[in-house]
Amino acid sequence: MLIYIVEDDDNIRELEAFAMKNSGYDTRCFAGSKEFCQTIAKAVPDLILLDIMLPGDDGLTILKKLRDDPVTENIPVIIISAKTTELDRVKGLDLGADDYLCKPFGVMELVSRVKARLRGKSRNNEYRYAEILLNEESRKVFISGRQTELTYKEFELLKTLIKSPGKAFARDYLIDTIWGQGSTGRTLDVHIRTLRAKLGEYGRYIKTVRNVGYKLDKDE
Repeated sequence: MLIYIVEDDDNIRELEAFAMKNSGYDTRCFAGSKEFCQTIAKAVPDLILLDIMLPGDDGLTILKKLRDDPVTENIPVIIISAKTTELDRVKGLDLGADDYLCKPFGVMELVSRVKARLRGKSRNNEYRYAEILLNEESRKVFISGRQTELTYKEFELLKTLIKSPGKAFARDYLIDTIWGQGSTGRTLDVHIRTLRAKLGEYGRYIKTVRNVGYKLDKDE
């Protein structure tokens, strides 16, 4: 899982990154809002650790933008701030933060809160890959924030791929799982073509794995 850390204090940012990496999470670190906003427009994380007092847009402004965007509205956000009054905490939570941790903080508590939020996220039935967002419960798919209409089988095909990005699925497995026995490889190939087209520029992420099948992967 990928965690973004937005913190302008070098020492605190390094501490948070060390704690996350030591707990098995991938991390990307940002000292301010500009680079963070540029990066999240290209790749969406599983959770964000967000400071309030930042150069550029402050953390609360960033939080509001995240909650106003359908691609990022459900990303768990934990505010970590030196602003420790009850009013500060209430304001952050009311704007949509999932948790609020005051500085100074304990590393074990930070890790525990991150794990709790990620457990909750897994129950939302949402899956993200780059600019592709799939909600299993509502059966909606968004590409760069815009809803894309998929057929039932296209949705099931994308759902299978996006749940395990990077994994190569055998053609027979996809056919049997989504269409049932008796269906042909031509049916799968036609749906792959139409799904790629509907995903637009991100359709290239659906890769053909020679002599195996298909996978969802950004790597060439």
